[in-house]
Amino acid sequence: MPIGGFVLHVQPERRDEILARISYFEGLTVYGYDERGQVIIVLEAETSERMEKTVEKLLSLEGVINCDLAYLHGEDEVEKIERGEYVPKIRFGRKPQDIH
Repeated sequence: MPIGGFVLHVQPERRDEILARISYFEGLTVYGYDERGQVIIVLEAETSERMEKTVEKLLSLEGVINCDLAYLHGEDEVEKIERGEYVPKIRFGRKPQDIH
């Protein structure tokens, strides 16, 4: 299960509205925020793809400016990859390649 710490940058005047909306996101915990619109969150997800989808949902909220990754822990996911139980879909602008 990957666990990521993020700084969610929001429009300061919409901070409380956004905090209310993200309180319903599964696996998301708010650890703090400031008057400049920075919200510290931690996301836990079953896979890195699910985490990525949650980040995409956050970014689609009106008033959210950006979501920056501060740290990512995915040791158990790495162990699943090493055992051949999980193959992550790598995005980040790379084209899928066949591995032979």
